[in-house]
Amino acid sequence: MGSSFLIFIAIMLLAITLVNGDSGLIQKTCKTTKYYDLCVSSLESDPSSSNSDTKGLAMIMVGVGMANATATSTFLSSQLFSTTNDTIMKKVLKECSDKYAHAADALQASVQDFVSELYDYVYMHVMAAADYPNACRNAFRRYPELVYPQEIARRGDGLKHICDVVLGIVDHLAS
Repeated sequence: MGSSFLIFIAIMLLAITLVNGDSGLIQKTCKTTKYYDLCVSSLESDPSSSNSDTKGLAMIMVGVGMANATATSTFLSSQLFSTTNDTIMKKVLKECSDKYAHAADALQASVQDFVSELYDYVYMHVMAAADYPNACRNAFRRYPELVYPQEIARRGDGLKHICDVVLGIVDHLAS
């Protein structure tokens, strides 16, 4: 009777593991990316990742990127109101806010391509999203009297890193 109880427990643990997916999939997937720690922490913080396959993990990371880009766009918009009467700074902040909104749109466009397994198009959209922070930085460079704010640089690097993680997973999926 004791051994049948242990067998029952073993079968239940196996069933739970199969239902919740491969617990090592996140680590295995993230090892294919440039920013392992960012990948693992982002995916482990999302409860749906435990039931996802590799493509699902990539789409979760796309969602993380969309949230980052949207939050940055909102942050930049809020800075428009706190900037004094500097019309050039307001113009550049507005341009940067728009760029981050476009980055979120590009990531959103990649989702349907993921579903269709059109990885070349996914790659194209994610690369575009990763480049929008550079467009913001270039907007500041056009006006030498403006200093590129450290907070915007930090947020831009964050989006680029998230996109690099997505691209690493896409490379893994496409191979």
